[in-house]
Amino acid sequence: MEMDQGSSSKSVTVIQQLFETGATLLNRFYEDPKVTQLMKTKIGQYLSSHPFFALTVMLFGAMSAIPVGIFLSFALVTIIMTLVGFVFIEAFLLFVGGTTLLCVLSGIALFSVMVSFIFNALYFTISNIVSRRNPNLTKQRCSGKGE
Repeated sequence: MEMDQGSSSKSVTVIQQLFETGATLLNRFYEDPKVTQLMKTKIGQYLSSHPFFALTVMLFGAMSAIPVGIFLSFALVTIIMTLVGFVFIEAFLLFVGGTTLLCVLSGIALFSVMVSFIFNALYFTISNIVSRRNPNLTKQRCSGKGE
């Protein structure tokens, strides 16, 4: 039993020391100029007269700091990734567009050369066939130029 009374008196003194330490910290907190200025406002006076609500507001503020911080970090990372992705997608689209334009222009050039080659071949072939079938036609053309 003596041991129980000794341990209970020790716990009472430990609790008293904790209470005194807390009171000292609370007094230092209230002596801070910013806290004093806040406590002079209507909100500070209301929170001082309603400690349960003040504790609720403080806990909410402290506990919501982490999720709000995570959300803001997520938003910042998302914005940065969007900008970086936009630059890469823009560069990729410009590359695809440039490559497509190069291929189309090359195809148009090849088509022009092939059509020109075919028309020239047809012209020479038809003119040779006409000149062999009707040699007088070419002679008349040559003699007509001389007159």
